Amino acid sequence: MGNRLSQIATRTGDDGTTGLGDGARVPKSSPRVHAMGDVDELNSHIGLLLCEDIPADIRGLLIDIQHQLFNLGGELSIPGYQLLKEEAVIQLDEALAHYNEALPRLQEFILPAGNRAASQAHVCRTVARRAERLVVELAQTETIHAAPRHYLNRLSDLMFVLSRVLNRMNGGDDVYWKSERMQRK
Repeated sequence: MGNRLSQIATRTGDDGTTGLGDGARVPKSSPRVHAMGDVDELNSHIGLLLCEDIPADIRGLLIDIQHQLFNLGGELSIPGYQLLKEEAVIQLDEALAHYNEALPRLQEFILPAGNRAASQAHVCRTVARRAERLVVELAQTETIHAAPRHYLNRLSDLMFVLSRVLNRMNGGDDVYWKSERMQRK
């Protein structure tokens, strides 16, 4: 990877460009920079979720996810380089299976609500989906490995499942959408 930052305010971006890890400069409006920004935003939202009172196993998983998101961001910042490994996607698949196993089947859509931790997990889910869309957009014009797209897809699913798990802490439940169909039952 490129040089470690020792000076934050370099003023090199004042012209509307930013430096990539390979030394290239690109417009700050490029799909690559947007994808990097959304991955960074997602990592920040996970950091905020970690401020909540959550079970130790979920905390450990989220900390590992933060490190993997840093790898993903690094990969996006260096065109052609691969930092995020397929094993990271497999870890999310395993976590999805583990946490989803104890949850009741959904009969209706749920709202992104409930307790604060679950609501923050929903924010993480939506930011992961946006980051995934931008990685897909970037892949339409540049070569991108499959792992970042797969990782973000699984991560958004996992954040949905974790929101349901977190809503059940201390006897809570999902907040169901009051659809016309459910009201007729």
